Amino acid sequence: MADSIFTVFKAQLDRRVLVLDGALGTMIQQYNLAESDFRGNLFGDVSQQIKGDNDVLNLTRPDVIAEIHEKYLKAGADIIETNSFNSNRFSLADYGLQDKVYEINKAAARIAREAAGGESVLVAGSMGPTSKTTSISADVNDPGAREVTFQDLYETYHEQARGLIDGGADILLVETIFDTLNAKAALKAITDLSDETGIDIPIMVSGTLSDASGRTLSGQTVEAYYASLSHPSLLSIGLNCGFGAKQLLPWLRRLSEIAECAVSVHPNAGLPNVMGGYDETPETFAQTAREVFEAGLVNIYGGCCGTTPEHIRSLSLTLSEGRGDYKPRPLPVPKAIKPMRLSGLEELVIDHSTF
Repeated sequence: MADSIFTVFKAQLDRRVLVLDGALGTMIQQYNLAESDFRGNLFGDVSQQIKGDNDVLNLTRPDVIAEIHEKYLKAGADIIETNSFNSNRFSLADYGLQDKVYEINKAAARIAREAAGGESVLVAGSMGPTSKTTSISADVNDPGAREVTFQDLYETYHEQARGLIDGGADILLVETIFDTLNAKAALKAITDLSDETGIDIPIMVSGTLSDASGRTLSGQTVEAYYASLSHPSLLSIGLNCGFGAKQLLPWLRRLSEIAECAVSVHPNAGLPNVMGGYDETPETFAQTAREVFEAGLVNIYGGCCGTTPEHIRSLSLTLSEGRGDYKPRPLPVPKAIKPMRLSGLEELVIDHSTF
């Protein structure tokens, strides 16, 4: 990221809530693409079906991905995500494309960067959780069994991050985190890449909650999730997916109370209905967001599953109409002596200032 872009971005975070774009998968489905679109001229010899691997479209139908980015930009997005959520070795292996990690990620970032144009819009390189977990056994009869090691995840995340940065991503967004040990592998890969290249890589992280108890799939509370990932210098930490904004609101409040960096949220368009679709309209999506803005809980707001450019346009208009009233969440004043935050499934705080 050019220093000038980062300076402008940081200044904007202090002045207003920034708009992140919405879902890519929802939009790609509207194009009704066939197997031939996913294969293009590059993957005719792949033995299995690759329709459904939306990330390969960065190579075979870049025009579709660029058009979707442009729709979100016209809707008012300040930050657009790359089409690379599943562009890691484990997820791509389902389609026989595990050797295309770097190539797909670089193309994803390049398409988004070209759509974004100059320095007024930022490109966030999307890095999903993979289809593996380092904290939970895949065998109920063997609690110690694991399908993947930390080093395995580190290596594929490093390859993904390198492709995204080489393609022109300004920020890397480690999102939909259900296992913070997976996310730690991503964060180490990014910080090592930063050291190797000499490029300052801003990092956003965003977790997902699995049920109404407000815990991740691996069992952590919001506070433990924050404690697990607060050791690197994060640009922002947030919540996404899993629920609509109303269901996320109490947990977003708790995260906002403790985070020492910017806070983000990009919820689904409500809860899935019986058909797996999402019923929240752009108007109701923005109405729920208004509650978050009025409470001053976030610095970045966008959309996840089920959201479209219409949802983001409604969100952007709501912010514009309430510009004088909707202030971004102020960053806490750092304590002279920071408390020690430790985490298992729950958080343990040791405040040295009281000793």
